[in-house]
Amino acid sequence: MEFLKQTTVFCILCLGALHSKAQLSGNLQKAFQNSYTHEGKKQYSEAISDVMPYYNESNYETNLRIGWLSYLAKNYTSSQIYYSRAVAIKPSAIEARFGFVQPLSLLGNWDKVLEQYTSIIKVDPQNTQANYWIGVISYNRKQYANAIKFLNKVVTLYPFDYDGNHMLGWAYFFSGKKTEAKSCFEKALLIKPSDSSSTDGLNRSK
Repeated sequence: MEFLKQTTVFCILCLGALHSKAQLSGNLQKAFQNSYTHEGKKQYSEAISDVMPYYNESNYETNLRIGWLSYLAKNYTSSQIYYSRAVAIKPSAIEARFGFVQPLSLLGNWDKVLEQYTSIIKVDPQNTQANYWIGVISYNRKQYANAIKFLNKVVTLYPFDYDGNHMLGWAYFFSGKKTEAKSCFEKALLIKPSDSSSTDGLNRSK
C-alpha cells in the first residue's frame, strides 16, 4: 500500500512538471510572437523586452534572438555577448556564428570575425560565404596566397560568380600572376560588363 502511495505521488509530480514545462513553452512561443510583431515595426527595445522574462543564459534560442535584436538596435557590444553565448551552447551550429560576425565586424574585431568563419568551414568546408570572407580578409591583410586558396573554392563552386572572380583576380594580380588575373577579370566583366574595378584590373593585367 505504501508503495502505491509513493507511485501515485511520483506520477502527480511528473504530471505537474510536464504541465509547467508545456505552460512555459506556450508562454515562450507567445513572447516570440509578440517579439516578431515589434521587430516588424522596428521597435527593437520592445521586441527584446518581450523575450527577456523568459531569458535563460543556457538557452540557445533566447540568446540567438536577443543577439539579433540587439544588433538591429545597434547595440553591438550587447549583441556580441548574446551571440557568443549561443555559439558556446551549440558550437557546431553555423547560424549563430554567422550572426556573431555581424556585430564583431562593426566593432572592427576582425580577428574574431576570422575565427568564426574558420570555425564555420571546419563544420561546412564548402560554405561559400565563409570561404569568400576568409579570402577577402586575407586579401585586405595582403596575405594573397591565402586569399587565392579560399577564393578559388568559391569560384570552383560558383564559376560564374562576380564577387568571387573579381576578388580572385585582384589576389592573383598582387601575387604577380597576371595571366590568371586576366582570366578572372574577363569572366567578371562577362557577369558585370563595364565594371570599373574589373576593367582596371584587366587593363593592368595585360
